[in-house]
Amino acid sequence: MKLILSTASFMSARLKSRVALLASHVAVRASRVAVLAPRVAVLAMGACLFIVETGSAVENSGNKDVFEKAVLIRFEGPITPMLEQFLYRKLALAEQQGADLVILEIDSPGGFVVTTQNIADRLRDIPWARTVAFIPQEALSGAAIIALACDDILLAPAARLGDAGEIMMGEDNAFRYVPEKERSPLIRHVRDLAKATGRPPALAEAMVDMNLVVYHVRHQETGQETFLSDKEIAATDDPEHWEKIKPVFESRKEQFLTVNGERAVELTLAQGLANSREEVQAHYRLAGKPLVLVPTTVDTAVTILNFPLVTGVLFVIGLIALYFELSAPGLGIGGLIAGLCFALFFWSRFLGGTAGWLEVVLFAAGVVFVAVELFVIPGFGIAGFIGLLLMLASLLMASQHFFIPSSSLELKTTVNSLMVVSGALVAFMIAAVALSHYLGSIPVLSWMTLAPPTHTDDDGRKKNAAATAHRFLVDVGDWGLADSALRPAGKVRFDEAYIDVVTDGTFVEEGTQVQVIEISGNRVVVRAIRDESA
Repeated sequence: MKLILSTASFMSARLKSRVALLASHVAVRASRVAVLAPRVAVLAMGACLFIVETGSAVENSGNKDVFEKAVLIRFEGPITPMLEQFLYRKLALAEQQGADLVILEIDSPGGFVVTTQNIADRLRDIPWARTVAFIPQEALSGAAIIALACDDILLAPAARLGDAGEIMMGEDNAFRYVPEKERSPLIRHVRDLAKATGRPPALAEAMVDMNLVVYHVRHQETGQETFLSDKEIAATDDPEHWEKIKPVFESRKEQFLTVNGERAVELTLAQGLANSREEVQAHYRLAGKPLVLVPTTVDTAVTILNFPLVTGVLFVIGLIALYFELSAPGLGIGGLIAGLCFALFFWSRFLGGTAGWLEVVLFAAGVVFVAVELFVIPGFGIAGFIGLLLMLASLLMASQHFFIPSSSLELKTTVNSLMVVSGALVAFMIAAVALSHYLGSIPVLSWMTLAPPTHTDDDGRKKNAAATAHRFLVDVGDWGLADSALRPAGKVRFDEAYIDVVTDGTFVEEGTQVQVIEISGNRVVVRAIRDESA
């Protein structure tokens, strides 16, 4: 019995110890679960967020490649202010039509630096569409910089991209690369463009710096691969962790980086290859062909009017028409033609990117000064001289995109503009002399001149007073009195007769005595008599 009781007591004690041990295990597990529960909850929330963000990213990436309306703009030839304004007009038209993909088909050897930078900044900052630079042949110098400003670059396999070193013309008319100090702003600009569009800044810099060597590098810890120069590696937080795999062959010393299409894709400068517009269309899965924005009649007119020869012809016609208006006042035809010629000149320069309101204001001020000299304060003094200078300055400023030449190339442009203006003035002077002698006998213009009154002879037939002036009214050597100011045309009173005359080119005030010095057809030429005692 005692054995049974002791056994039962032992079993009871052992059971209690096991229960206590089990309870302690349960407590430990419960505490562990309590500790892990927040972590599990955080992980679960993170997984949910990751799934949501991944799905959203996939959805956004799908929408990013779907474009509703694409336009194509052909960008070819040297980069000039006129080409810049043409591109701006087409971009404005593309925005008005709701385009969300702008394809810039580039075929250019480069051009003016300032114009290039302006275009690149405009393309980089377009918020309403994705921009694509399609290069079927070449985009060199400034054209390469413009391509870097686009979101995507597509090239033909053999197309060329790069060689954007800035050059200038020396005193010996030979092109040279600008000094390093002058290259710094351009280097900063191309690096910013590359960074904004997700391209290696070092490769963009190598296009404008012939002494920069770029390396294909790998980070030893993260495995990241990119393209860096020695200066960029040294500027990182852990330069010792960057491993140089190999240098980029196209960026060797004394060589501006220039690549073809296949190499541009390898260096992550371009997003793909395309030989034709159809392949560009397939690359972006466009439903139809892009709308090609071709040059309009306005664009063609601007191009033609900006030719130096056409500009010179406009000047000559405008000046001759103005002279004709002053020679035969009151009709207004000459004034209208002159106004049309100069309006066309400034309009073409406005759309060509070389003129602004300042040039128009200066030209209008010059006209006012000349008019004051002719009609308010007769003679040829300071007002007329200032007016001519203002008109000349406005015409020169409107013919170039800079104010004061800062290089040999700009000086050459200024000289060409001066030659156009000077040639037009010489041609006008020759035409003015011819008109002053033969204005009344020119078939087209003779009917516009003021005809003297007619008289009736003994047989009752009407005769022109000017044609018979030397027999009936005036003759060479006769004196008269200016009935109106002669600028140079006007009326002179000879006794009781009033005759329409022109001067020998000088201004004659009203009431001045004049003398007839020539009669040719219906044209009577007079000269002021300065010796009052005579």
